[in-house]
Amino acid sequence: MKTPEQLVRPEILALKAYHVAEGEGMVKLDAMENPYPLPEALRRELAAALARVELNRYPEPSGRKVRELLARRMQVPSGMELLLGNGSDDLIQMITFALARPGAVMMYPDPTFVMYALNANLSGMIAAPVALRPDFTFDREAFVAQVRARRPALIFLAYPNNPTGVLYAEDDVLAVLRAAEGVVVLDEAYHAFAQKSFMPMLREFPNLVVLRTVSKLGLAGIRLGYLAGRPEWIAQFNKVRQAYNVNVLTQAAALFMLERLEVLEEQAARVREERAALGKALGSLAGVEVFPSEANFFLVRVPDAGRAYQALRRQGVLVRSFDGAHPLLARCLRITVGTPEENRILLQAMREALR
Repeated sequence: MKTPEQLVRPEILALKAYHVAEGEGMVKLDAMENPYPLPEALRRELAAALARVELNRYPEPSGRKVRELLARRMQVPSGMELLLGNGSDDLIQMITFALARPGAVMMYPDPTFVMYALNANLSGMIAAPVALRPDFTFDREAFVAQVRARRPALIFLAYPNNPTGVLYAEDDVLAVLRAAEGVVVLDEAYHAFAQKSFMPMLREFPNLVVLRTVSKLGLAGIRLGYLAGRPEWIAQFNKVRQAYNVNVLTQAAALFMLERLEVLEEQAARVREERAALGKALGSLAGVEVFPSEANFFLVRVPDAGRAYQALRRQGVLVRSFDGAHPLLARCLRITVGTPEENRILLQAMREALR
């Protein structure tokens, strides 16, 4: 009988599974989640709505009602279509698989969200990362030059970027859109915190699609992403979608919460307020370099990231270490903006960890 090493594709054997640290009982500031639970009264209403869901039936295949409500609440331009995914990761995979002709190139700034490179590897696309500047700003000249030279079928731009938090200048993104012949995906997972979007420009650029998730808004547990773009693109990506990829409970919860979007928007506003205070406080700590962020997290550089990470864990605070993940991310931690109390605990733990 053959072993996994003999049968599994070499590029899969070379991968490591995506690791999520155990965070039970900790101040969890590692995953860019909204730290605020839903109000108790709203939770009771949601529970009643979910109790009415017919679990014995398959979900509506395309999530038509959710798509219609998203289009209205998220101000998707008329004439555009939406595609739903089991989180934005699902949609990244659909886009990548649909465009993965032999020899096709995927381009993205580097470092950025790891799922772009992972899906290039899984699909057989040629990954063509273009380095960010040392301060994590976008190198427009270098990127556009590579777009013209490599002629990528697919470009991913996280807006703002993860894990750096930097929001690229609008003119830089426009330069990429104008130079690109292939599909340009603006990944706006953190749009609620950046409050800037390319959604209104979908009509202007035929090759533009906008990718979002409701996870960062406060609904990470329901796993719902959505892709907006011209019907001709959405029709092709939809062919790669697994049937019934968005379950009945997710659809029901999304319909309930999108009608009450102001609750989540108010929570996002509180996160933005805390972001300003937390960034200032982190920057006052000796030896800490804080990079500007328009997301709901900060990337910080400390004297010894491994030591600081473990010291924070011992004090019950979980953050994400990127030390060793990329040369530009040396000695870097990513810290989610929490509640005022969580941020107070974090700052006290950081002072102890940096001693």
